Amino acid sequence: MNYLIGIDVGTSAAKTVLFDDKGNTVASASWEYPMYQPHNGWAEQNPRDWAEAVLKTLGRVVAESKVSPESVKSIGLSGQMHGLVMLDEKGEPLRPSIIWCDQRTGEEVEDMLGIMPRERWIQITANPPLTGWTAAKILWVKKHEQEVYEQCRHILLPKDYIRYVLTGVFATEVSDASGMQLLDVPGRCWSEEILEKLNIPEEWLGKVYESCQVTGYLLPDVARAVGLTEKTCVVGGAGDNAAAAVGTGVVKDGTAFTTIGTSGVVFAHNSRVTIDPKGRVHTCCCAVPGAWHVMGVTQGAGLSLKWMKDNFCQDYGDKAEREEADVYDLINEDVEKIPAGSDRLIYLPYLMGERTPHLDPDCRGVFFGLSALHTRAHLLRAVMEGVSYSLCDCNEILTEMGVKVDAMMACGGGGKSPVWRQMLADLYRCPVQTLRQTEGPALGAAILAGVGWGIYESVEKACEKMISPEKTCMPKEENAAVYEQYHKLYKKLYQSLKEDYKELARL
Repeated sequence: MNYLIGIDVGTSAAKTVLFDDKGNTVASASWEYPMYQPHNGWAEQNPRDWAEAVLKTLGRVVAESKVSPESVKSIGLSGQMHGLVMLDEKGEPLRPSIIWCDQRTGEEVEDMLGIMPRERWIQITANPPLTGWTAAKILWVKKHEQEVYEQCRHILLPKDYIRYVLTGVFATEVSDASGMQLLDVPGRCWSEEILEKLNIPEEWLGKVYESCQVTGYLLPDVARAVGLTEKTCVVGGAGDNAAAAVGTGVVKDGTAFTTIGTSGVVFAHNSRVTIDPKGRVHTCCCAVPGAWHVMGVTQGAGLSLKWMKDNFCQDYGDKAEREEADVYDLINEDVEKIPAGSDRLIYLPYLMGERTPHLDPDCRGVFFGLSALHTRAHLLRAVMEGVSYSLCDCNEILTEMGVKVDAMMACGGGGKSPVWRQMLADLYRCPVQTLRQTEGPALGAAILAGVGWGIYESVEKACEKMISPEKTCMPKEENAAVYEQYHKLYKKLYQSLKEDYKELARL
């Protein structure tokens, strides 16, 4: 039997999964690493932490599986998008990576709009300049850390730094590169016009591949260290959302998924380029050659619930440890007892600013309607509902753009919650499905690896063989009617607070 590996470089941990060629998980390992926030709105990670985590987990799954090294044919990479990794001429990181949720680049976004009109940015990159995306981060380093910028010879995304560690190759692929604001998204290549305007050398960026193309092979030292052979290839892979799409079978028109990880995403496949002229949702190349996807992003999705758990729910963790239970299962039990609408309590999930639909780095989280009758369970449910309202905003924009969705899949950590899935089904007013396979981006990366090696003829055929549905959550009309009213007020609250957020940011 042939085996494939998917590696997902997430925000909180790296996860490596070994699959057989039918999509069954053979071995899995993860390794956590920290995120640093030196200032309010900043977010950084050490690329060497990612490399250590990947090498440890890669070696572990190979050892635990006891499969022959020669039978592991190919590796696919997935990872958090938009992160800036700057390397010197020796390939060493020059500074910590500025990651996707960092919001320091407001001035640089304005600079980009001064260099080229917003409409032209959208024409070329399918998106307006954004604080979380890579181009603005490059300009920030150029402006504030000139010595670092002058030493830079290579710019990579997080998963592509791992590619370099594994293969020695400087490269990326179209789905992740789409989130850099440097790619001609309709043309699926670097934009000469943008690189010239920003004065960024194209040779810093590496070659752009399709997601299922082979980009290199394991270095001899790496292969020996992890128990594999130099014949194991590494394919392009995909950004985490594009990989999750493959891992959930969202590879043809009419299919979409919602993921609730640290951030939240509503993602729909499209065989043609569809661009929102208002720039509220993002259009990127997807992992299927010759196709694109449209996605809306909620910055603080699972992050909101984790923030609540870590800061105000320590006893849930203690109880989970005593009972050998999952802490989120205990939270779900309490949340399920609270009615839809959380007894007139609304949460705005803007802990790290917001992308869809507001594109506002200054907005911040709010509990609205808090009263003495509310318990901690109310606050927890309100957090989950607030994230769901934001994801519903994303879905409504896709509908407005004419992107028709017949099948919605749920994935990510939050997608495992039956309570959260019910909220989504009620707000979307459509069935929400889960899959038997739960590895999401790692499985998607492995599927791409299988296509690259030639085990499968196409991404679509591979998904048919490796992915199968499990559960379906149907909408409840009584909840949907309640949420419709609360969602209207939720949307109104941002407009009421918009100028106050700016004033707060100036204090």
